[in-house]
Amino acid sequence: MQLEKLKAFILEKLHRELPHWLTYHSPHHTEEVVKHAYELGKDEGLSEHELVILETAAVMHDTGFLATTAEHEKASCKFAREYLPQFEYNEDQVERVCDIIMATQLPQSAYDKLSQVLCDSDLYYLGTNNYQLYSGRLYREMKHFSPNLTEENWHQLERKFLESHKYFTEAAKHKLDAIKKQNFQHVKKNHKKHKQSHGDFRAADLALMLLGSVISGFALSGFLLPNNFLDGGVTGISLLIHGVYGWEFPIVFTVLSIPLVVLAKYVVNKKFAVKAAISIILMSLCTHFIPYPVITSAITSDKLLIAIFGGFFAGIGMGLNIRAGSALDGIDVLAVYTLKRSSFTISEIILAINSIIFLIAASHFGIETAMYSILAYFTATKTVDYVVEGVEAYTGVTIISAHSERIKEKLVNEMGKGITVYKGERGFLPGKYEIHTDVDIIFTVITRLELRRLKNLVYAEDPKAFIFANTIKETTGGIIKQRSSH
Repeated sequence: MQLEKLKAFILEKLHRELPHWLTYHSPHHTEEVVKHAYELGKDEGLSEHELVILETAAVMHDTGFLATTAEHEKASCKFAREYLPQFEYNEDQVERVCDIIMATQLPQSAYDKLSQVLCDSDLYYLGTNNYQLYSGRLYREMKHFSPNLTEENWHQLERKFLESHKYFTEAAKHKLDAIKKQNFQHVKKNHKKHKQSHGDFRAADLALMLLGSVISGFALSGFLLPNNFLDGGVTGISLLIHGVYGWEFPIVFTVLSIPLVVLAKYVVNKKFAVKAAISIILMSLCTHFIPYPVITSAITSDKLLIAIFGGFFAGIGMGLNIRAGSALDGIDVLAVYTLKRSSFTISEIILAINSIIFLIAASHFGIETAMYSILAYFTATKTVDYVVEGVEAYTGVTIISAHSERIKEKLVNEMGKGITVYKGERGFLPGKYEIHTDVDIIFTVITRLELRRLKNLVYAEDPKAFIFANTIKETTGGIIKQRSSH
């Protein structure tokens, strides 16, 4: 039996031919199973001949994925019968290998020591500190087959599987059971936390959207509308149409926002589009039904104060909606869409659109009103700075964590971000200066609307992770201009 030649041939074939979306059943998985099978086999006292048969089964056990994903164990046996004779395996040895491979089919049905060792090696990761890493890979692979598989459903599946699984061999139990139990408790805890936090975040987002819409309605009805002051974006266009033609602002604003909400579904994503639609409807309802006091008659007639505080409250409303992962104005969506079809930056596109709005305002309402409108808009944008902690298009984020491998996978595969990894050292604490370890320092670039999601993702993996962000004025290249996630 030419085991080493077989290993080299099969692993090279797996590396070359396995589809890239097999993120769990990858060549690396086969290499790990072969290694753990040999280790557990030695611990279980298998003979040299038995170890060769066991390693052969480990090498061949997932080759079926080269042909099919349905009952891949049977396909693996077909490949074994085709290839093993070429490496000096006789018929009895081939059939022995196939019997061991079939034992790994879920639910596992190990019938002797060799099949028990292979079954335990195949699910070795359940009892390791890398469980979350491999679990994430398996989830992404299964989601490829079942696009409707949600994280909630996946957490339920992995919890049930961990609860029912038992290692067959004493060697695996001794090595892996303790950590597997910890992994099970971690999954239970995270599942419960995920369910609670998912509901909390949803309620918190809606609360922020409602509050932001009420405050924005106050800025419009109390400050801007009575004085023909404009804002930027769709809000500014709607105020302009209201001032020129007298059409109802809520109706105009809603109608103009509809195409941008539809566009947001494709430029950003469906979740963001739904949130934006809710925010727009809420603000339209607020401006139509809530009897806000008109500041001109109630408090002051000073147009400077009206412009400043009108912009201030408008900025608070917009900022709260951005923090909720939503938007009250679709001009950013239009800018991103235009960006992909021009050489201009997002800031330049927004500036051009708003400049046109203010020029039209100057021709209809006078230069003074246009100037006050620009002041209100400027105040609003600066207020958003304070509310969302960074209104710039892109933010550079550096992450230092002991669980960098899992975080890297999440950033790349869940958020679709490009990352740069620096090699560094962590530790050097007061009183413990001599204690330090090597660490991967992760750097990525995200949009301001993604910062909250990134923090949630990182802290779900490592609550002690160190994160700091800094403003990036302009960026080019890489994959940062991909669609945002919310």
